[in-house]
Amino acid sequence: MREATPPNPLPDGPAPGAAVPGACVPAAPPVPPTPPVPLAALLAREDLGLRQLTGPPATDVTVHWVHTSEMADPLPYLLGGELLLTAGVHAPEAAAVPDGYFDDYAARIVAAGGAALGFGLAPVHDTVPEALRAACEARGLALVEVPPRTTFSAVARAVWQLMAQARLAELRRVSEAQRGLAAAAARPDPVPAVLRRLAARLDGWAVLHGPGGTPVASAGREPAAPVRRGLADLARHVTGRASATASDTVAGARLAAYALGTGRGFALAIAAERREPGDQTITSLAAVLLSLLTGEHHSRSGAGRSSALVRLLLGAGPEEVAPLLLPEPAEGADGTAGGRWYVVHARADGRAVPDATTVAALGTALGSPLIDRADDVVRLLIPAGAAPGTGPGTVPASPEPGPPAGPGRATRTAPDPGAETGPGTHEGTGAGGGTAGTGAAPGEGGDAVGTGTACRRGPAEGAGPGPRIPPEPIPRPARGPRPAPDPARGPRPGPDPARGPRPPEPRAPGTGTDTGPRPQPGWTLGVSAAVTPDEWPAADAQAARALARARATRVPLVRHGARPALADLVPDGDADAHARALLAPLAGAPALTETLRTWLSLHGSWEGTAVALSVHRNTVRQRIARCAALLDADLDDPDVRMELWFALRRR
Repeated sequence: MREATPPNPLPDGPAPGAAVPGACVPAAPPVPPTPPVPLAALLAREDLGLRQLTGPPATDVTVHWVHTSEMADPLPYLLGGELLLTAGVHAPEAAAVPDGYFDDYAARIVAAGGAALGFGLAPVHDTVPEALRAACEARGLALVEVPPRTTFSAVARAVWQLMAQARLAELRRVSEAQRGLAAAAARPDPVPAVLRRLAARLDGWAVLHGPGGTPVASAGREPAAPVRRGLADLARHVTGRASATASDTVAGARLAAYALGTGRGFALAIAAERREPGDQTITSLAAVLLSLLTGEHHSRSGAGRSSALVRLLLGAGPEEVAPLLLPEPAEGADGTAGGRWYVVHARADGRAVPDATTVAALGTALGSPLIDRADDVVRLLIPAGAAPGTGPGTVPASPEPGPPAGPGRATRTAPDPGAETGPGTHEGTGAGGGTAGTGAAPGEGGDAVGTGTACRRGPAEGAGPGPRIPPEPIPRPARGPRPAPDPARGPRPGPDPARGPRPPEPRAPGTGTDTGPRPQPGWTLGVSAAVTPDEWPAADAQAARALARARATRVPLVRHGARPALADLVPDGDADAHARALLAPLAGAPALTETLRTWLSLHGSWEGTAVALSVHRNTVRQRIARCAALLDADLDDPDVRMELWFALRRR
């Protein structure tokens, strides 16, 4: 490949050490993605027979690549770090070149960041010109003599071979360090062990800084006070989110700091006298391990869950251990909504038993690590208001499209399409905040159906698959013409743009309007009401019934409704006594009681009850008939159903 014609050499070269006119000197030569090769390693190759004539020691010169050029001015064609090879074709007669020619030639190689100059003997020059040797000596440029038997291609091949060996050695060093750091992380004292292994690999000092730059643990040779102060400053710099990494040089020591990915103010800082290939990769591996070791599992939340388990095993009550299970509040947060919790029962769609990875992903999506996987049902304990997509004032992620609400128009809220408040009830919200299309429920509120773009109601009793029948339109009273505005009152005031949109009304935790966990793709969920820790067992039963209802109605999520109802007007003692007396014939048959409860909650649907209980529908018919016989009641009578539902809600 021919190079372009170079500019004419300067007639008068600059004095040694002076700036080169017209030289575009880069601030820092770019470093290629190849491991550097010491010039000493190249000189040690006996097959090449290279000999250094001038310049710094070969151990201090590193070569990043090889370039051959016979241009009088090679500066425009160099990137920095090259071993430049030339046979002196640009100066065929050393005695005839202008004064200062070789000095200018060496100066421009140095200005381009060249690592060394290789001068080939024969066929142009039998020896290295003395003027070139003097110029390289004055400029501090390493000059290497290439014997006639050694081709430039052989030199280039040797450099690439040495680079490949260096890369292989670096990979082996990183691999060994990775195994050592992983073994250290598995020790009983993982953090100090990782720091000791890292300090030994880097032959320096490794320190873990906590919040505020305070050293938590360290290993290796402790450096002088200025170096320690420099490391503390770097640690505060990276934990302040100004940058994830930072480096500096203090008192000849190379410093580096890495912010750990825990978000808790931890940083890894190292100090070493020299930097070897692969050190940055090794330090990054250690930073990842320390991020895991100082992360949430080993933080206050993880320790709190361990303490809660021990206290429960030793006889403590749920109300005592519940504060230990709360996650660490985010900055500016004040904890969960009144110390209330949700119990969630989940079942994977299309999979009998979900694997551990799928279950963990569900816990992450709902924002809680408190998971119990039992057979095909997963149970979760979620703090109210602390999980993603839960808590007061949450806006649904995918609201159901439709025309805007107006006076006299009934609309369904996105969180609860067809929300259930009891057997025989379908609830929607009207424009004025009331309910539309409500069938009176016997007793208090029941389960509320959650949301999702794929929500669909189960088939009606006795109906087969087919197109969905739209509901009949609600008749509206005839309207007269709208009266004209009164000129004396002036125009109606509009919204104030300066005040912005009206904030959402606050939602009280534990009520039917509390949003709670959202539907998750691939899962069917049953969510309890938001309860206090002493009500966890009752909430667990609520979530189980809600999940059964969700499966029966083929919706992705059902919530247990906990809104006040007429049943609250009856004293608890009288209500419990009446429920025990009414359901006494079923006291010895829990399967009949649960079947009756499910059948009533599903409006007498045989198919839905069979799906919810995982039994055959003929079994449901037999059990309901048995209940009617034992209770001596007509279960087709709505008053009887209402009274039985009232009693079952007290059980």
